[in-house]
Amino acid sequence: MIEIPYLGSGPYCYSNSLAMMMGAQAPPAGVIETLTGSPFGMQLLGGGLPFFDPFGWTPEIGVDDALAALGWTAERTSGGDAATAVARLSAELAHGPVMVGPVEMGRLRYQPGMAGPIGADHYLIALGVDDERVLLHDPQGYPYATLPLGEFAEAWRAETVDYAEPYTMRTGFTRSAPTDAAAALAAAVPRAAAWLGGETGHPAPPGTLANGDAAPALAALLESGCGEAAREHLVHFAVRVGTRRLADAAACMRGAGRPEAAAVLTAQARLTGSLQYALAVGDDRAAARALRSLAPTYAELRAELLR
Repeated sequence: MIEIPYLGSGPYCYSNSLAMMMGAQAPPAGVIETLTGSPFGMQLLGGGLPFFDPFGWTPEIGVDDALAALGWTAERTSGGDAATAVARLSAELAHGPVMVGPVEMGRLRYQPGMAGPIGADHYLIALGVDDERVLLHDPQGYPYATLPLGEFAEAWRAETVDYAEPYTMRTGFTRSAPTDAAAALAAAVPRAAAWLGGETGHPAPPGTLANGDAAPALAALLESGCGEAAREHLVHFAVRVGTRRLADAAACMRGAGRPEAAAVLTAQARLTGSLQYALAVGDDRAAARALRSLAPTYAELRAELLR
């Protein structure tokens, strides 16, 4: 089997946002994503909404983990009303760019097809603001995008993002204890194993299933009739980002001297990636077979990381 690291587009909004804030000192986005912990598990939120990330994990947890792993600090602020938040943003932009998010992606109307809330989280870099508009680098593929100030404030309120606090932003990025990527990845292995073992202590909605329980449960849901909303979520986001995370984590673990773990991650990436065609064309039986093959790999990966 030919293996080559994946390069290309993908929904890596917070990792790409962190890389922009870190500037020339940033490692590749795939390293940042791996250090967030996102590749190490699968969850079926509330027994019905699938994500290829660990039980109880959220991007906010992942962002903080990646910063700490790489020896960076940043000041996180949130809350208040829209006017106060915009004033806070304007004051911080006098000193440099600001990482903003999560925001509600459906309110970013410069993205084609976005006309209102869809419950999708997103992260951005704010570059400027005046009385009318905000200037943004959107890592979804929209550099120097602009958005009317009122629409931006509605997106930033993030009331439809279940884990979000309103008007969250990060500023003051400082590299206080420089750690190179290889050392950070090696040190993150126990944390990755803990995510796979459900040992992080982070809560999840009642009925949420993880890993080897989540994959066959999703298979059963597909076989009983996958609704259009769930299919759209899977083919436009969850499978794409999940597969890329696994491929990047495989490359990172291989580079960190963990070839056995890398092999399991590559197998997971291939199985997860195979879901894209099956789900896009409606072959739910094939998708269910892949998910049942995926189920035991989470325990296998954890065992390899604990060696």
